[in-house]
Amino acid sequence: MIASIVYVLCAIASGICTGLLWRGYRRSGARLLWWSTWCFAGLFVNNVLLVIDLRVLMGVDLSVIRTLPALLGVACLLFGFIWETK
Repeated sequence: MIASIVYVLCAIASGICTGLLWRGYRRSGARLLWWSTWCFAGLFVNNVLLVIDLRVLMGVDLSVIRTLPALLGVACLLFGFIWETK
């Protein structure tokens, strides 16, 4: 029960971070905010899939599928760090 609450709160927090980063990017145009937005969007999708995997579809293993958005999000942020240093 407590774990479900924590999973949902993590999804909400990463969703809020995504929205705030997107708003900051639209206001300032800072490219690093663009890449950070995509990273947190991937983490948000990962957290939502985690809740679905562990609490909704208990008989199905979605561990590989739910890891991909997080991997892509972190890869976007890493690419942004490398790209923006040039």
